[in-house]
Amino acid sequence: MHNLLIQNGHIIDPANSVDEISDLLIIDGKIAKIGTNLIADGSKKIDATGLTVTPGLIDIHVHLREPGYEHKETIATGTAAAAGGGFTSVVCMANTSPVTDTPEKVKNLCDIAKRNSEKRDSPKTNVYPVGSITKKLAGEELTDIQGMLAAGAVGVSDDGVTVMNSALMRDALALSAKLDFPVMVHCEEHNLNAGAVMNLGETSRKLNLMGSPNAAEDIIVARDIMLAEMTGGHIHILHVSTAGAVDLVRSGKQRGVNVTAEVCPHHWILTDEEVEKQGTNAKMHPPLRTQRDIEAILEGLKDGTIDAIATDHAPHTPYEKALGLKDAPNGIIGLETCLPLVLTYLVDAGHLTLKEAIAKLTCIPADIVGINRGTLSINAVADITLIDTQKTAKYDVEKSFSKSRNTPFADWQLKGWPVMTIKEGIPC
Repeated sequence: MHNLLIQNGHIIDPANSVDEISDLLIIDGKIAKIGTNLIADGSKKIDATGLTVTPGLIDIHVHLREPGYEHKETIATGTAAAAGGGFTSVVCMANTSPVTDTPEKVKNLCDIAKRNSEKRDSPKTNVYPVGSITKKLAGEELTDIQGMLAAGAVGVSDDGVTVMNSALMRDALALSAKLDFPVMVHCEEHNLNAGAVMNLGETSRKLNLMGSPNAAEDIIVARDIMLAEMTGGHIHILHVSTAGAVDLVRSGKQRGVNVTAEVCPHHWILTDEEVEKQGTNAKMHPPLRTQRDIEAILEGLKDGTIDAIATDHAPHTPYEKALGLKDAPNGIIGLETCLPLVLTYLVDAGHLTLKEAIAKLTCIPADIVGINRGTLSINAVADITLIDTQKTAKYDVEKSFSKSRNTPFADWQLKGWPVMTIKEGIPC
């Protein structure tokens, strides 16, 4: 059905410690064999000489906006952007309208994604939903978490807001310990960052803008790690942005707490000074921080404190982003720039090896959310990304597959780009 022979590629499969020039044979949408000089009569052949062949990239933190905000993004356009960025699987957050807070709404998202994947001309990107921790993201009552997991959710998150009620977080984490799923948390103490539009520091004072202190993030990271330690649940810290949060996650891991963490490219590349240069395209939540925070994040990536790389892909319309720093929504798109930013600013810069970086984009995020992806093991589903690590190009946001254009990386010259995304043996 879906037979494909990828020849002479540099195969990197961190889950199986594979790092070699070899061929890869796909039969019926699954990995059949890896070796040299493979022969497969009747199979379509792809010459991957000079290319890197990896498991399909996985982003465990995206906002696809459907249902309710289709003017910003849809599952169809969001997965097109994902496939364009080399991602074969994405995990979408629950802050849709209505909020994804019941088993029925989780199932509806799965059905929309399935219909999208069945269209002949649609990229075949996997979509895994998360349900919200609390009903309507209101922070007052837990959702039917077990029912949402049964309907297809891979975890729960109130991303965009913090569950300020510690007893509710304790109860969610106790369920996590029992049912084995990640509680994916947005960590900001709302009483400390009310009205903030950027990081609290020299730039915010210069621009006379309300700033959010590092402590707003660190306090909730500390609380949630302690609650995970108490209950045995799996806490996953979304979009780490502060040096303090990195230290807290590191300390938690050393104590044996079931804590994982992710970071987004903008938080290890850009400082809060970018807000003065780029305005609302540098406004995000949590905000861009300082060079000290960047250095701590880079160290956390290197020593394994930060497990995964995600995008927090957050599309908004040009109209919304033109409202000014005080009123514009937070967030940027990131699916198409993530891989080249990783290769340029982590791998080429010497912070991570290529194998280490690919692990943080494949097998490790797959393990965090418990999906059977992120590996080139024999008989595994053939989700694959082909990468030209030497290709240099400017990011032309006007050619983005996303509906939105809100990025601080427009026209950046980057090195290392995906050249083909394959799902279940079929090129997207």
